[in-house]
Amino acid sequence: MSRDELKGRLVELIEPLVESKGFELVKLEYSSGKQGKLNLYIDRAGGVTIDHCELISNAVSDLLDYHDPIAHAYSLEVSSPGIERPLTKKEHFERFEGERVKIKTSEEVEGRKKFSGTLAGTGESSVIIATEEGKKVEIPLSMKKKRR
Repeated sequence: MSRDELKGRLVELIEPLVESKGFELVKLEYSSGKQGKLNLYIDRAGGVTIDHCELISNAVSDLLDYHDPIAHAYSLEVSSPGIERPLTKKEHFERFEGERVKIKTSEEVEGRKKFSGTLAGTGESSVIIATEEGKKVEIPLSMKKKRR
């Protein structure tokens, strides 16, 4: 199984459990090797505490022990995405409207690939950034690479 396939399998296993506990799995990072690492970033309305991270860590650890999808030793870390939180879904953009963002696109939009400014709104399949230059730019979500 490739690393991407394993990562997809891990999301399939972990995301429903995290959601059943009232949290959102914002991001999953996995690296293999001698010192394999599985990092989970969780969030919820009102924020995430250390106790929340411990709760999810214990539940995910039990789940992974049962299913055993990773064939080698690894460490599991659960944390909040913090201020550098990636926005990956349309709902994320809607929730953080009015906040400062940095977006990189896979293709040029209006002659550039990097945008900084305030998240001014969302369309059906796009986000609108009020840039630092005072211009509003609509960016298709399909072209977004990452935030911050």
